[in-house]
Amino acid sequence: MRYTRRELGRMALAAIPAAGIVGTPALFARQAKPNSKVRGVTIGMNVPYNFGPGPNTPPRGAALGSGRDAPVDEIIQHCVTLGVSGVELRTQPVESFLGAPTQPLGAGGGQRGRGAAPTPEQLAASAAAAAELQKWRLSASMAQVRALRRRFEDAGVLIEIVKVDDIFDMPDAVVDYQFELARNLGARAISTEIADEGPRRLGRFADKHKLMVGYHGHAETSMANFESLFGYAAHNGANLDIGHFVAGQNTSPLPFMQRHHTRITHIHVKDRKLNGGPNMPFGQGDTPIKEVLQAIRDNRWNIQATIEFEYPVPAGSDRMTELKRCVDYCRAALA
Repeated sequence: MRYTRRELGRMALAAIPAAGIVGTPALFARQAKPNSKVRGVTIGMNVPYNFGPGPNTPPRGAALGSGRDAPVDEIIQHCVTLGVSGVELRTQPVESFLGAPTQPLGAGGGQRGRGAAPTPEQLAASAAAAAELQKWRLSASMAQVRALRRRFEDAGVLIEIVKVDDIFDMPDAVVDYQFELARNLGARAISTEIADEGPRRLGRFADKHKLMVGYHGHAETSMANFESLFGYAAHNGANLDIGHFVAGQNTSPLPFMQRHHTRITHIHVKDRKLNGGPNMPFGQGDTPIKEVLQAIRDNRWNIQATIEFEYPVPAGSDRMTELKRCVDYCRAALA
């Protein structure tokens, strides 16, 4: 009999005393704790995104997990293997482990093919699932969230950023829950995709909770776009993707970083070519990765250098080998 990840998570929680998740798996306890903080700069990992094909990741190379969801212990193990001690962690693995209700596949038309209108039955199923998930979130145990945080920290991995998808569409009470979730996981910031109007409202929650939000920009995101949302709230910030910035703005991100470093929660480290060019192995594109990392180091900016893996896995290699090369490239730049 095979169990789903959520069922395994529920069974794990059922065996846990009320005080929370006890101890670190023996596998992690036998391994040396990772340390990817080099001369004051934490080399981080976008997880579990980096371990499996996301929407922009070419398929070559065996996936190590889903682009959004993966077992928590698998995420920790990959980080320990890579020697990475800081992460940007999506909420899906957290909520799955804690026993969130499963959302039905195909709700909203997913089973009818791309572009097909959802049936009334699918709309009803989607609405019911959303209501069930909201009820679960508003009653979730923060004690268990803190225990899950200890599971990461006991293995030597800090959850510094928590990525929340679709937060602009959430009701106020659920937005408050997301900030509490991030804080109890030990994060110093939430991250989410950039938008025109959403940051106005979300910024009010960020100021209320005194927790930064790093909005993730893409190639079309300009300095002016970021500066506009900075004006909405003191805790509105930037998750600056330096590869996208170079490809879309055709200039170095360093002047922007020097001007707004206190607003940058973390950068996404990738190497892209100018003029909308492709993702490349580190050192083969036009992105000034070394110069950016050294600026963070030399100026002692509190910015995690979060690797986001999106270039095609070369023939004869594999995903973990390439991720290790990315980490080593960043280590060498900071040495």
